[in-house]
Amino acid sequence: MESYQTSPDHYRAIREGAATGAIAPRAQIAVAGDDRGSYLQGLLTNDVQALTAGSGCYSAWLTPQGRMHTDMHLFESGDMILLDVPADQLRPTLQRLDQFLFSEDVQLADLAASLRAVWVHGPAAPAILERVVGGFTGVADWPQYRNVRAQFNGAPAVVARVDQLAVPGLCVYVAPAAEAALLAALHGAGAVAADSMSLEVARIEAGYPIFGVDMNEETIPLEAGIEGRAISLTKGCYVGQEVIIRVLHRGHGRVARRLMALRVQGPAPARGAKLFAGDREVGTVTSAAGSPRHGAIALGYLHRDFVAPGTAVEVETAGGRSAATVTERPMT
Repeated sequence: MESYQTSPDHYRAIREGAATGAIAPRAQIAVAGDDRGSYLQGLLTNDVQALTAGSGCYSAWLTPQGRMHTDMHLFESGDMILLDVPADQLRPTLQRLDQFLFSEDVQLADLAASLRAVWVHGPAAPAILERVVGGFTGVADWPQYRNVRAQFNGAPAVVARVDQLAVPGLCVYVAPAAEAALLAALHGAGAVAADSMSLEVARIEAGYPIFGVDMNEETIPLEAGIEGRAISLTKGCYVGQEVIIRVLHRGHGRVARRLMALRVQGPAPARGAKLFAGDREVGTVTSAAGSPRHGAIALGYLHRDFVAPGTAVEVETAGGRSAATVTERPMT
C-alpha cells in the first residue's frame, strides 16, 4: 500500500540526522501596531500579551461555541507578531481579523507572496542551521517558539524553534528568492530532503495533529489534546473561553471523544476508516501510515470510553477489520 512507501534513509534522517520539509502547507500574516498584543489577546486562546521580543506560542482561534476556526504559530519580534496559519486559512483568518478591528493601532499584512518557510527537523538540525545561516548559537537549547532575526546570503531571515516530530524542529522564514539557495545550502551541509510520507510517519508517531486533517471547524481543542500548548488558563477572556472553562471545571475535562494514537495489526487504514469495539462504532481514523518502527499506525478520534492506552479496538481496512490497540501520543 502507498502508506508503506517510506524511504528508510529519509526516516532515519529525521530521527538521527537532519531532514528538510514541511508537514503541511502554511502561510503567514503580519500583525503590527502598538495594540497588536491586546488586540490578539481577546481573540486567541493563548496568552499573547505575555510574549516578549524573541518569544512566541501556539494558539487556537475559537468560535463562541468553543470550536476551532484555525490554529496558528505566533512569533513576537519586538515590532510585529508573525502569525503562521494553515495555507487554506490565510484569507479567512485575515478577513476575520479585519472584522474585529475598530479603533486599535493594528496593521495587518498578507505575507503569502513575500515569505517562504523552510523547515528542518532532526537532532543535527540545530548544528547544521548554525553553520548555514549563522549569527546565533545555542539553538539546541532554545525553548519552543524562540525566534531571532538573522541573515542568509545577506538577506533578512527569521529563525524559529518549533518541534513537531518529537525531534528538534526549526523554521527559517526567508524571501521567495532565497528559498532555493537556503535549501541547497542545508542539503550541502548534510540535511536530507525528506519525502512527504516519511514526514507523515514521523508526525503520526509524534502525535502531532494538523488542522484540516486531524482537526477542523467542528473540533474542540480539548478533543484534539492540544490544550496544554494552545490554551492559557490564567489569561483574561477570549472568544470561546466559557465553553472551555465549563468542560475543564464542571466536566472535569471530559469530552465526548479524544484524538488518540493507534497501532494496527495489518495494513494501514485509510483516512476516514471507522473504528469499532465489537459491533459498536466508536471512532474514526484521521491519519495513517506505515512506520519502520511500529508497523501500521494511525491517529483517530475515539469515544471517551475507549481512550485508555491498551484498549483493543478494530479498524476497517480494504481487506476487512483489523485489530488495533490504543496508545499514548507520542508513541514510544
